[in-house]
Amino acid sequence: MRLPRFLMPRTVVSAHCDLPCGVYDPAQARIEAESIKAIAEKYAANTDPEFRTRAILIKEQRAELVKHHLWVLWTDYFKGPHFEKYPQLHQLFNEATKLAGASGAKGSVDVAVADQLLGKIEEISKIFWETKQA
Repeated sequence: MRLPRFLMPRTVVSAHCDLPCGVYDPAQARIEAESIKAIAEKYAANTDPEFRTRAILIKEQRAELVKHHLWVLWTDYFKGPHFEKYPQLHQLFNEATKLAGASGAKGSVDVAVADQLLGKIEEISKIFWETKQA
């Protein structure tokens, strides 16, 4: 069923989210990745099975948040000119989200994996702040 003509929108607009705030910062991903690292360290230092189970669940939630924050930057903040100026950017995001995912920090309690994730986020952050200054 089609809407009557008088109910059809006169102007069609689009935005990258429900409320285009324009506030982006890789710090959100970094904070969650720091949490992953801290949890991995606490996991290694504690043998209580209930604690370890809770730690893994929380770490996996934080890993999902890292991926979310990275994807928002990748898909909403960075635009064509950024990718032209920084051709490594797609690869950096791919590597970072994989390090946050099941084959990375989400599926591991290895502190070294969390450090690798933090390193990729730092590389992305440097580029991000360079683009903000331009």
